[in-house]
Amino acid sequence: MKFSKLLLIALSISLFASCSSDDNDGPKGAYDNGFFIVNEGGSTSGTVSFSSNDFSIFTKDVYETENGSDVLGKFIQNIFFDGDKAYIIAGGSNVINIVNRYTFKLITKIDSGLVNPRYGVIKDGKAYVTNANSYDSVTDDYIAVINLATNVVESKISLNTTANRIVEEGGKLYITDPIGTDKLSIYNLNTKTLETPITIGSGSDSIEEENGTLFILRPSFTESSEIIKVKISDKSVSKITIPESQGVAGFLDIENNQVYYTVGSSVYSITTSATTAAITPLFTANPEIGYLYGFAVKNNRAFFADGKFTQDSKAYIYNLSGTLQKELTTGIGTNGFYFND
Repeated sequence: MKFSKLLLIALSISLFASCSSDDNDGPKGAYDNGFFIVNEGGSTSGTVSFSSNDFSIFTKDVYETENGSDVLGKFIQNIFFDGDKAYIIAGGSNVINIVNRYTFKLITKIDSGLVNPRYGVIKDGKAYVTNANSYDSVTDDYIAVINLATNVVESKISLNTTANRIVEEGGKLYITDPIGTDKLSIYNLNTKTLETPITIGSGSDSIEEENGTLFILRPSFTESSEIIKVKISDKSVSKITIPESQGVAGFLDIENNQVYYTVGSSVYSITTSATTAAITPLFTANPEIGYLYGFAVKNNRAFFADGKFTQDSKAYIYNLSGTLQKELTTGIGTNGFYFND
C-alpha cells in the first residue's frame, strides 16, 4: 500500500515536471519565433512589421497593434536586444522605445541625451548608442552610454569623427565611419579611452565579427568595392577586392562561416577564410530589387528590403538556392531585419 502511494506521488511529480518543461518550451509571446522588419518611415512615424518564420502570421504595424495611438517616432533606424527587451531607435525623434520583444508592449522610452541616434549594442548592463549629432559636422558624433537599470544616458563618449555602425567584442567597441575619415574607431571599455584607430579606407559601412575577425564592407563608386578584414588580436588588416566590373557592393552579413554580400540585386558568397572575392553570384533576386535598402541572411534564407518612400515597401525572402519564398508588403522605407528566435 505504501509502495502504491509512493508510486503515485512519483508519477505526479514526473507529469508536473514534464508539463512545466513543455510550458517553458512554448512561445514566449505573440512575436516569438519570427522576425521584425524595420520601416524607417517618412515625415511621420516609422513602423515595425512582423512575420512568423513560417510566414503564416504577418502584422504590418506591430507597434500600433500593441500600443494603440502611442507614436513610435520618425526615421526608425535599428533594433537591438537585451534579454526579453527590444530597443527601437527612432533617430528622427531622438528617442529609444523599449518594448518586450515577445509581446511588443511598451515598457518605457529614453528621450533625453540623444541627438540623431543610429545603432546600439549592449555590454554589462549598459547600452552604447552611436549618435550622429548635428549631421553638419563630421567631428561632433558621440556614443551615448545608457545605464539599463535606470534607462538614463549617464555619459557621452566624444569620437571626433563620424559614428555609424557599432559592434562590441572583447570589451572594446568598434565603430565605422562612412563619410568622415578612412578610420575604424576603437573604444576600450575597460580603460575608458579611445585607442589608435585603424586605417581601413573611406566609406566603410556594414560590420560583422566572426571568430576574432571584423569583416567590414567598403562600397565605392570611384574604384573597386572591398571587404576589409581586421584581425582583432593584432589589428592587422587584409582586403578582398570586389571586381569593379561587378558593380558597387551594398550590404554584408555572415552566417555559418560564410560571408554574404550584395552587388545590386545579386548575392555573392565566400568563406570567412577566403582571400579573394566570388566570381559569380550565388543568385540574383527576381523580381529585381528596385532600391536595396536592407539585407540579412538567417537560417539559410536571404532577406531583401526594397525600400520605397512614396508608398509601401516590399520585403522579399529567398532560400539560398535563389527561390523566392515570400513577398511581404511592409511600410515606408523598409531598411532592416531583426530575428526573434
